Amino acid sequence: MIQLAEELKLSRLALALGCVFAASSGAVHAQDTGDQDDDNNAEEVTEKIQVTGSRIRTDGLDQASPVEIISSDEAVDQGLVTLGDLLRTSTVAAGSNQITAAASTAFVTEGGTGTETLSLRGLGANRTLVLLNGRRIGPAGTRGQVNAFDLNIMPLAAIERVEILKDGASSLYGSDAVAGVVNIITKDGDESNFNVNYSHPFDDGGASARINGTLGRSFDSGSFRIVGDYQKTQELTRGDRDFFACASPYVIDPSTGDRADIIDPRTGSYHCNDLPWGHVWIYDYSGLVPPGTLAQYDYDGDLGNYLTPFNEWQDGPGAMRTPEGWYPVGFDQASDALVNADHPFQDLETLSPETEVATAFLQGEYWMSDTTTLYGEVLLNRRKTISNGYRQFWSYIYNEDFFAGNTLSEGWTGAQWLSPTAITDHSGSEITVDYRRFVVGLEGMVGDWNWDVNYQSSYSDGEYQNKIIYQDAIFDQNFLTGSCEGMDLSVRGIPCQDIPWLDPQFLAGNISQGMKDFLFGEETGNTIYKQETLEGLISGQAYDLPAGPIGMALGMQWQSDEIVDTPGDVTLARNAWGSSAAGITRGKSTTKAFFGEFQLPILRDAAFAERLDVSLSGRWTDVSTYGSDTTFKASVNWLVGEGFRIRGSRGTSFRSPALYELFLNDQSSFIGQRSIDPCIRWGEGADDGSINPFVAANCEADGIPRDYAGGAISATVFTGGGFGQLEAETSVAETFGFVWIPDFTEFSMSVDYFDIQIDGEVTLLSAAQIVGGCYASENFSTEPLCDQFFRNETDLRVEEVEGNYLNIASQTNRGVDLQFNYPFSTDFAEFNVRYEHTIQIEASRKLLPTSTPQDRVGELGSPKHVGNLSLAMMMDDWSYNWTTRMIGSASNHDEYGGFETSYYGETVLVDLDTPTTFYHAISATRDWDNLSLTFGVANAFDKEPPQVSSVYATTIGTAAFYSQYDWFGRRAFVNLTYQF
Repeated sequence: MIQLAEELKLSRLALALGCVFAASSGAVHAQDTGDQDDDNNAEEVTEKIQVTGSRIRTDGLDQASPVEIISSDEAVDQGLVTLGDLLRTSTVAAGSNQITAAASTAFVTEGGTGTETLSLRGLGANRTLVLLNGRRIGPAGTRGQVNAFDLNIMPLAAIERVEILKDGASSLYGSDAVAGVVNIITKDGDESNFNVNYSHPFDDGGASARINGTLGRSFDSGSFRIVGDYQKTQELTRGDRDFFACASPYVIDPSTGDRADIIDPRTGSYHCNDLPWGHVWIYDYSGLVPPGTLAQYDYDGDLGNYLTPFNEWQDGPGAMRTPEGWYPVGFDQASDALVNADHPFQDLETLSPETEVATAFLQGEYWMSDTTTLYGEVLLNRRKTISNGYRQFWSYIYNEDFFAGNTLSEGWTGAQWLSPTAITDHSGSEITVDYRRFVVGLEGMVGDWNWDVNYQSSYSDGEYQNKIIYQDAIFDQNFLTGSCEGMDLSVRGIPCQDIPWLDPQFLAGNISQGMKDFLFGEETGNTIYKQETLEGLISGQAYDLPAGPIGMALGMQWQSDEIVDTPGDVTLARNAWGSSAAGITRGKSTTKAFFGEFQLPILRDAAFAERLDVSLSGRWTDVSTYGSDTTFKASVNWLVGEGFRIRGSRGTSFRSPALYELFLNDQSSFIGQRSIDPCIRWGEGADDGSINPFVAANCEADGIPRDYAGGAISATVFTGGGFGQLEAETSVAETFGFVWIPDFTEFSMSVDYFDIQIDGEVTLLSAAQIVGGCYASENFSTEPLCDQFFRNETDLRVEEVEGNYLNIASQTNRGVDLQFNYPFSTDFAEFNVRYEHTIQIEASRKLLPTSTPQDRVGELGSPKHVGNLSLAMMMDDWSYNWTTRMIGSASNHDEYGGFETSYYGETVLVDLDTPTTFYHAISATRDWDNLSLTFGVANAFDKEPPQVSSVYATTIGTAAFYSQYDWFGRRAFVNLTYQF
């Protein structure tokens, strides 16, 4: 190992990089640097990022760039289970919505189900670089959109701390360091222990157990560390939490302040409005059936107490007639309250998936000589994630005597055709990702110069097994006039079976095994992602100036990335009903880069400048799939005096499109018309002021009737890569701040302003953004978004939406980070008070050059204020911790256009506000000679997610569904560690 005395001579260049290019060296772990007679050497010591051994985060306040350091012990003190849980507590991440395992089950996310990533400043996980011991670590996940590091890969047992560089640094690290750098530092030394950790909510679901051990040993010629970790997290289902179990609009009566949601007379409670089940959708040509009417079977024998059956409801030519037991619902307020939309399957739907993660990690070094060290790392990880769901599926059939008629629709007559919609719990996935990473490197010294050469290879092999519905089983029977017996299915070629679409039990999900075998199946896809890097760095002191030596570092990097995603056979055959279809995504790129940095001492011991340094860095990068470009960064670190320091930087970056952004192959999916079409009943919105005037005018100009009820058939959404069309993103990041570490007290603080501007951002617009952006445009006749979707000429429904990756105009994120730290001692105990706060000033996106920027600061998922307060008391063999996370208030009212909406013709208030929310964790630790016990309570006051209206907010049940909020509730945790 490089000796500590020599390490202290390193320029701050390498240290400001967060030890990116060094192995786990003594410099960044040093607590006692010995006596330093030389003033310059003493100053160098203060420039180190030191770990104090406390369970409180250290500062890094004397760095040229703002660095946050998080100890893995914090996870133990707060009852946090994973690395993702720990990193999301940082205010640099808490101000934006993050991809979590729970979010990946509710939405389609990059990396697939179960993946957890980190997005600094809300700029996207693909703009946040993650390093392990200073070296790049490759992505992992499933499906064609893999590009970011999966936080499940690294267990907390192997981690000493995490350093977050809160500054753009592409000139030093590469194109994906736009928002900052996360450097995971593993444990070293001779510490060995065995650890058991358990966390259990006071309610059912979501318990987590972890067992791990680590062994570290040093010898005369080297050292090694082995870590083994196994963790299992129990599934949390929607039925496990009341606030997720029943979805409703959550609207308010303006006169009383009480909820105005309709009441289901069968239960006396608010009507639950999730997936409707047991229904036949009606397409009426008689003029007697109101739009939106559904036929619902009387499963419980009580609908006759509230409704008139179809056979007695309407008279006239083409009046609808059904078998006994069917009632019209959904056509007015009273019947809406009786729509079945709360199936028992819903309570079993996965909210947070069952996850098993097993990891083995080995690192070691061999001291080949006094100046040369050989080091290596091996990381093996397997993650298995299981999720369960439920879904609708439907067909289109004739009734018995209208149009061509259908002999299987006995008893259904009138001037209508039908869309029976069944429900099933045949939905969900099982994900297995095997990940391996190998590192080998040499580091050493030549005189006062340090050098490091290393090679890293990572390989992610993910299998995703999905439950599917066969499309040919359904499509081949659409609009038949009778039995399909004697036919063979168009894709599978097996004999057709008549689906009992109008059987009430079938529609309710009670499906015979034979029919399940005909309709349902499973398929397995596979995703391979390979990454290799070769890096070299040399750093040292180049030349002496009057104020001190020039620090210099020069380096190179070669990187290769390759992705091959092969969907299952059914998806490749485009025979998966209601699911995304996709081809094989295959792409490869090679990156070459050369970079350098100079740290220039300008002044020493001058008036108002105890120390003034300027750092300059530049990087030339060439990407095979894009081309070459250069980036730069300049930073100033000015120690004014009396512990007061001013720092600032300005840097540029370019990010070439990721492989999936270039090569994603022909994915298709389906989405309901009401989710994307702003022209549905636009006249009503224009009358009550609830719709954008431009939308109303443009819908009218497009020939959409004022009372247009929307299409019956879902829109098909096509997405793909933008190879040949995408350009690289460019960005500028600026920071400016000050640090105060006075000599007369232990108090310290920092305030840093940040401003990141991205131009030509690569993104995938949703179907709703494309269609909505078209009709909201002030230049409707020439709006490019309007060319990306098509309406059906017959029923005016949105038929197809083209949504390939494209460059949008810009994204801006500005704000202020604050840190305060105050350790102090009394005769009674030692204390530490720490507070971190981030104020978002702007988080805006501009879709097109002519678009108006949309600033999301203060909206749900993007609160203006987030903060962390930690209080620690150490007394003899005991330590006590109280941590409070603050999520600032947020509101979508301005974006929605106000507080009022029309609800069944009545004016009601929508609640799109979330109050300032506090989460508290309390713990105590007792230390013995070789044993340590921590126990405590997380979310100590059982704070539930805020309730909001479902209009213009992301909700599950009545809860705001954003990653800042706790979904598990109060939970007890315990951690037992035995050291040996």
